[in-house]
Amino acid sequence: MGLENFVGRIEAQPVPRVRRERGRVAALSGLMAEDAVQRLYLSRGATLLASRWRGLSGEIDLIFQDGDDIVFVEVKSAATHAIAAERLQRAQMRRICQAALEYCDRAGYDGLSSMRFDLALVDRTGRVDLMLNAFGEN
Repeated sequence: MGLENFVGRIEAQPVPRVRRERGRVAALSGLMAEDAVQRLYLSRGATLLASRWRGLSGEIDLIFQDGDDIVFVEVKSAATHAIAAERLQRAQMRRICQAALEYCDRAGYDGLSSMRFDLALVDRTGRVDLMLNAFGEN
């Protein structure tokens, strides 16, 4: 039996309603968290350049111009800020950095542009905690 015959016999299983609802709630929660973070940056005088920007390397939640800096923001939400912070892994940071370079290249920024990578943590109450230059050395 060829692979095409085997694949043709696999039937797609419907996604259980509870799982679909959980996914919908998580997606809406993520959008609300990003919106809260965006409002905070705008209230501090930053200019929004892009939201949910997608390149070949991955997605960047929010991109701002803040003074001379181009700021790439990763938004993480969870019940607490501590849990949200744990959700950012080293591999994701690398993908975000690669995507940021791709963004700068496409947008025509030169190699001398100042970049910053912030982490925005949003807890279940909607409180935002910003970690400026979260990817930098401490």
